[in-house]
Order: sequence, then structure tokens, then C-alpha cells
Amino acid sequence: MTNEREKPGGGISIGSMSGGAVGQGPGARAEDRSERAGAPAAGAGDPAAAPVPAPDHGGIAVGSLSGGALAQGDDAEAVDASRRLLTVTPELLHVARELRLDLPRLTRAEGDGLDELDAELAGLEDDARREGRTRPGRLARLRALLSDGATAAGGLASAVALVQSISQLLA
Repeated sequence: MTNEREKPGGGISIGSMSGGAVGQGPGARAEDRSERAGAPAAGAGDPAAAPVPAPDHGGIAVGSLSGGALAQGDDAEAVDASRRLLTVTPELLHVARELRLDLPRLTRAEGDGLDELDAELAGLEDDARREGRTRPGRLARLRALLSDGATAAGGLASAVALVQSISQLLA
């Protein structure tokens, strides 16, 4: 007879992982703070991309991993703090600048959202100048400001062109 108790089994099986973090078992900590440029790779996150192996006793098994963090052990901690960055295309930058040039032509009113729109457009230009990339969140805010009726600028041809460019990047 032995005094040792067998720890319970189990494990984690993941078919495909394209980001995030997973922790399992004694003492593990996993963290992902990467910056990913562009859209996820073709096949990333596709469960058919790789067969899922069976996990070892209490372990983690992954069929396909293209981003993320894994941790296995007691007090396991896994953190995914990654950011996906999108390349600011010359076309996107051109239509953003066109819209900024159109803004002074609009009649301004308190709470019209034009200051917020102008600030987001300036931020996009700054991102493009410094890094050539921007966060999807900035593009989503711009698209919402222009397509949800939040500003008087939404009906401008330059705004429509910007929404179309943003939608293609975020697709």
C-alpha cells in the first residue's frame, strides 16, 4: 500500500488555435502579448487543418496552433493580450485624407460627432505615418461613426469610400 494518491487524469484537446491562452495543471502560466500584422493566415483556426492528438495524462494537446498561449500545471495562468494590427493601405489613407479635407465644409453643431471623427482620422494618419499599421478597433470606430448616422459626414462620398475600404480590411 502506498501513501501517494494518484492525481486525477484529464487534459485539454484543442483542434485548432489561432490566438488566446490556455492553462492546465500544477504551476503553469502562459501569456500571449504579441502584435499580429494583417489578417490571420489562411487555414488558421480551421479545425480540419490538423488532427487532434490525445493529451497526455493531465496535459494539453493541440492539432494546429498559429497564435496564443498555453500553460499546464497547478496554479496555471494563461493570458492572451495580443493585438492584431492591420496594414494601412495607400487607398485607405487616401480616402481618409479626402474625408478630412471634406469635414470643414460641413455645418458644425454641438454634439455632431465631427470632432471625434476628425480625431480618429488624425489617429489613423498618425498610425500610418509611424508604423504603417493600425488597430482594428480604430477602423471599427471610424466605420461606426460613419455608418450608424452618428455624424453628418456619413453621407459624403469620401465617407462612403472610407467605409468600403475599412469593411474590406476588417473582413
